[in-house]
Amino acid sequence: VQLQASGGGLVQAGGSLTLSCTTSGSIYRLRDIGWYRQAPGNERELVARITGGGSTNYADSVKGRFTISRDVAKNTVHLQMNSLKAEDTAVYYCYAYYDMNYWGKGTEVTVSS
Repeated sequence: VQLQASGGGLVQAGGSLTLSCTTSGSIYRLRDIGWYRQAPGNERELVARITGGGSTNYADSVKGRFTISRDVAKNTVHLQMNSLKAEDTAVYYCYAYYDMNYWGKGTEVTVSS
């Protein structure tokens, strides 16, 4: 499973960004796909995921602000991030679970306060 992530960048607090992750092959074959993030000095944490059946899960810290969705025709998952806060600053990693976890390259999100 190969993952190609895009998006990220610098945004002011309260702004929005969208991350995208395209997987090789059908997205339906994956148990789940989503995003982790890691801020300096912190452990990597799950931000959001969507299962093969379409169920979604979010970290409590992003509920109501982030939305994960998928475009099955393009084998792509999007993470719409609204009302961004300084504490959302991190490197975001797309992952997908098939027979194991696969990881995309990290993309930086910086939220200035």
